[in-house]
Amino acid sequence: MVDISDGANYAPTAQAERVVAPGEFCFAAAHLDHGHIYGQANGLCDAGATLKWVYDTEPARIEKFVATYPGVQVADSLDVILADSEVQLVTAAAIPDERAALGMAVMRAGKDYFTDKSPFTTDAQLAAVRDAVAATGRKYAVYYAERLHNDAAWRAGELIAQGAVGRVLQVLNLAPHRLAKDTRPDWFFDKSRYGGILTDIGSHQVEQFLTYAGCADATINFARVENFEHPDKPGLEDFGEMSLTGDNGASFYTRVDWYTPSGLRTWGDGRTFIVGSEGSIELRKYLDVAREAPSSRLFLVNGDGEQEFECQGSTGFPFFGQFILDCIHRTEHAMTQAHAFKAAELSMAAQALADEARA
Repeated sequence: MVDISDGANYAPTAQAERVVAPGEFCFAAAHLDHGHIYGQANGLCDAGATLKWVYDTEPARIEKFVATYPGVQVADSLDVILADSEVQLVTAAAIPDERAALGMAVMRAGKDYFTDKSPFTTDAQLAAVRDAVAATGRKYAVYYAERLHNDAAWRAGELIAQGAVGRVLQVLNLAPHRLAKDTRPDWFFDKSRYGGILTDIGSHQVEQFLTYAGCADATINFARVENFEHPDKPGLEDFGEMSLTGDNGASFYTRVDWYTPSGLRTWGDGRTFIVGSEGSIELRKYLDVAREAPSSRLFLVNGDGEQEFECQGSTGFPFFGQFILDCIHRTEHAMTQAHAFKAAELSMAAQALADEARA
């Protein structure tokens, strides 16, 4: 049973199309600092990948992971994984400021890398990883789960590609999250470790904008971060917002925060509103407030009328199968490297603008 109340450990799973046979595509999991590693592993396993190894420095995290994925082998060092020629991919959810260095080590060992978001905390890390990708020819993929692992968000992309709302003119994302302060590790409150709220949660939102609006780049109009209500955690940013304009003129606004009330059944009432030249889409991504939870609801209005879709459990999360095949065939159907990097680059640029304004 997926825990819908805990965003840190929210790990969807699905009846997905298996794109490879058992043992055909082996991967390892390493650095289990964030619970998103379970969503990453679920998505890959659901699509047919074989989980061979796990590595972490904390025995309790290893014990939990092995209990969740019986049969996985425990490596006593990362080098064991990197030396295994059967392992084609390493997926990881390290502390954010450690993700780039880990990814470069993985790629230099001849393997692809799949990290939790945010993939970087500094522009210097992004520049170093760009160079490493160019030098190794390996993939540095990112788990932007708020689109890749959400049924309504995925279905919205399909409908847009089919022309259901015409040209996308604006995307508006609201992304509240539950803080659960007492359960968070120390690094969660250290901005030098997590990079700031726009770098972190904001990267999800920018990725969705670039996808839905079909943008390759954007400019930042406005960005703001605050710590409104947590003076005991001065490194925490509990509120952020930003506005972007895409290179094709599309508009974007997002609000991200740590203010999900304790009475909400899910970890966040994520909403997306997409305005097109010929229609509109609303997503209620995780629940329909005061009605159904979990729920992944999509509302479409266009020339054909008004339609409501319950998308929960309907898509099979195709990204993961596409990504596995990309790793095998060296293609970029699931997500291009440029797109994954641009979402991170823009979110970090917005963070820098907000930091400058707050200084």
